[in-house]
Amino acid sequence: MTEAKTVDLFVIGGGINGAGIARDAAGRGLSVILCEKGDLAEGTSSRSGKLVHGGLRYLEYYEFRLVREALIEREVLLNSASHIIWPMRFVLPHSPDDRPAWLVRLGLFLYDHLGGRKRLPGTRSLDLHRDPEGAPILDKYTKGFEYSDCWVDDARLVVLNALDARERGATVLTRTACVSARREDGGWRVETRNERTGDITSFRAKVLVNAGGPWVNDIVGRVAGSNSSRNVRLVKGSHIIVPKFWEGNQAYLVQNHDKRVIFINPYEGDKALIGTTDIPYEGRPEEVRAEEKEIDYLLAAVNRYFKEKLRRSDVLHSFSGVRPLFDDGKGNPSAVTRDYVFDLDETGGAPMLNIYGGKITTFRKLSEHAIQKIAGFFPNMKGDWTRGATLPGGEIPNADYVQFAERMRSDYPWMPRALVNHYGRLYGARVNRIVKGVTSLDGLGRHFGGQLYEAEVRYLVANEWAETAEDVLVRRTKQNLHLTETERAAFADWFGAHVTRAA
Repeated sequence: MTEAKTVDLFVIGGGINGAGIARDAAGRGLSVILCEKGDLAEGTSSRSGKLVHGGLRYLEYYEFRLVREALIEREVLLNSASHIIWPMRFVLPHSPDDRPAWLVRLGLFLYDHLGGRKRLPGTRSLDLHRDPEGAPILDKYTKGFEYSDCWVDDARLVVLNALDARERGATVLTRTACVSARREDGGWRVETRNERTGDITSFRAKVLVNAGGPWVNDIVGRVAGSNSSRNVRLVKGSHIIVPKFWEGNQAYLVQNHDKRVIFINPYEGDKALIGTTDIPYEGRPEEVRAEEKEIDYLLAAVNRYFKEKLRRSDVLHSFSGVRPLFDDGKGNPSAVTRDYVFDLDETGGAPMLNIYGGKITTFRKLSEHAIQKIAGFFPNMKGDWTRGATLPGGEIPNADYVQFAERMRSDYPWMPRALVNHYGRLYGARVNRIVKGVTSLDGLGRHFGGQLYEAEVRYLVANEWAETAEDVLVRRTKQNLHLTETERAAFADWFGAHVTRAA
């Protein structure tokens, strides 16, 4: 067993909350280690609806504080990473069979004003028979509303937080499970196992942060041998991906008979992302899958509103994630709070902070609050700093991605427009780190299909913890949706034969 350095903070979990907390802490001058048993964002944080939003439907459950915080964070995040987060307009066809129009209008009024909206346009009413946004909607729906929220590449948001944490001094260990954490001499002795080599390493830390998401209680009990009065409630959310079936960049939000709302969002250019379901889940989080009845449910919700009817054969891909919600005792999964709760256990003078709940939109604020919660143990650490900071690649003047993309086209005249957009959206102001010195497509190396070239793959392996073909295709680039089955297999073969993990 190798004895490693002592650190201020040891963070378990490489999802959005763990990565955000590691980043915040490192930026305050704390020494930090983050460990993740798989790949970054491999669990819940890459299986979301890809939205930075206030949560319009949460108003119905009187979650005004949460919605306000999320709406404020929406613009903070938009300014910090406009390459992976961008505005999107949502069309909500009104169904008189469900919520009354006055209630929807009131909710949208609150949504426009609760968070001090500055950059995003406000709500407007639509005549679905006259306005072009109503063209794909069935004629029986005559009235609609349009409002603003934001899109996000969720997995890249996690990676960029981890990248910023590392650049500020944190150590990020992927494919490294925390197998034991025990209080010792007023601190923690933590043992990790490298999932590639089996090597066990021992660390010492002053404070332990448990950001295990769906595994939070497993870490409390099995790993740390502790207890918590809090419980996590696992709720499964499934999505489907189909070919895009309408014109325009707008997304749609439809109300279903059971009062749930379903998002129908443009995705990856020529596709649509549809979700989500809300189902109690009791299985192993790593084994979650979208069931056929969930897929049927989503198809039926869409077909209730749109002229073009989707069939099971239209589903190109499905995925499911387990949301680790704080168990507030509500019976209806849709009513369970999306807010977050901290459980700080200071037994033996060795603090352990357990994170329950949370959502992607509020990760930065959750991280800030988490560090504030343990600030008393680090009297000399620096103050809050992330609100005005950019994420790696987000150093774009005035957070104006459109203007930035135009400049990219001038800087790289040899690069096709689709590739400019691919690199710009994923890497923002850091595109040059991939294409520096390249003057033609041939200079990018082997082309694997879609927009995937060898230069990008090698960059991801060397800089962003990509260790498998799946890491690259699914979480770092989404190119699995653009390569054929044959191309994906060929890439996996090449990756296994030619790429080695960076030291």
